[in-house]
Amino acid sequence: MATDTHDAPGGARAETTTETTTDQRDGEDEDAGPYTRWVQRSIREPGRVYRAMFVVVTIFFLVTTLFPLYWLGVLALTEQGKMTDVGLVPNGFNPAVFVEVFETVPFHWYMFNSIVIGLVTTAIVLVFASLAGYVFGRMEFPGRTPLMLVVLAISYFPPVAFLLPLFRLFTGNVALTFPGTDVAITSPMLFNTPGALVLPYSALFMPLSIFILTTFYAQIPDGLERASRVEGTTRLGALYRVIVPLSAPGLATAGVLTFISVYNEFFFGFLMTDGQPDHWAPIVWGIFRFQGQYADLYNYMAAASLIGIVPVAVLVVVAQERIVSGLTAGALKE
Repeated sequence: MATDTHDAPGGARAETTTETTTDQRDGEDEDAGPYTRWVQRSIREPGRVYRAMFVVVTIFFLVTTLFPLYWLGVLALTEQGKMTDVGLVPNGFNPAVFVEVFETVPFHWYMFNSIVIGLVTTAIVLVFASLAGYVFGRMEFPGRTPLMLVVLAISYFPPVAFLLPLFRLFTGNVALTFPGTDVAITSPMLFNTPGALVLPYSALFMPLSIFILTTFYAQIPDGLERASRVEGTTRLGALYRVIVPLSAPGLATAGVLTFISVYNEFFFGFLMTDGQPDHWAPIVWGIFRFQGQYADLYNYMAAASLIGIVPVAVLVVVAQERIVSGLTAGALKE
C-alpha cells in the first residue's frame, strides 16, 4: 500500500494513504462491466494495449501480404480441369506445373529480359542520380529548393500522360525539319528494343533516387570532402571516392527500389513491345502468353507469377539490412 508522509501540528509525522490497495481495485473491477474492467486494466498496464495492438497489426499485415501469395499457390497446384469451385486448398496436387511453365512458353527469356532491363535502368539511374544528389545536397545555389520540388513533382505524373508522345517518338514518327531546307531528322525506331523501356523507366524512377541520395550526401561532413580536395582530388573524384562509399546504404536503397519498380512495371512494358521474347518483352508478357483464344491457363499464370517473384524476393533478402539502414538513416539525431 502506497503512503504519503507529511508534517502534523506539534512536530508529529502522519501518513496519508494516496492509493487504494490491490484488493480494493480488484473489487471495483468485479463490480464494473467487462468493457470498463478492460479500460481500467489498460490504463494501469499500458503494455497490454501495446502488445494487443502489435498482434492485431501483425496479423493484418500477414493476411493482406501473404494471402495473395497463398492463393496463387492454391491456383498453381490445382489441375487445369478442376479450376471451378476452388477453395482454400487446391483441387488436386500438380507441382509439375512449375516445370511445364517453361516448356509451354519460353518464360525464362521473359525473366531474363526483365532482369537485364532492370539492371541497366538501375545503373543509369544511380549514375545520374548521384550527380544530381551531389549538386542538391552539397552545393548552394539560388532556387535549389524549388528545383528539387519540381524534380519530385515529376515522379507523380501518371505514366499514361507520356504514352502517346513517347510512342510516336520511339516508332520513328517524329521529324525535325530545318526551315528553308529539305533536311529532316527523324527519330530512331526504338520500338521492340531495350531503349523503348530503359529511357522512360530511367526518367520516371530517377526523381525518387535523387531525393534519397540528396538526403544521404547532405549528411556527409564537409571536412572529409575538403581533405580529399586538398590531396588534389576533383569534385567528381571526391564524389566517387569519398561520398559514394560513405553513402552505401542510400545507394543500396535507391538501387533496390529502382530495380523492383522497373521489374514490376506493367504499362510501358506491355505497350512498347509486341510480346516476343527476342524483342525484349518483359515478364508481364510472359504471364499473358498463357491466355488463349478459347481457354485461359490460370494455373500456369499463377505458377509463372510465383516464379517471377523469386528474383525480387532474393534481392530483398540479400539487401534487407542495407535497405532498412537506408530508409531509417537520419531518423535519429545524435
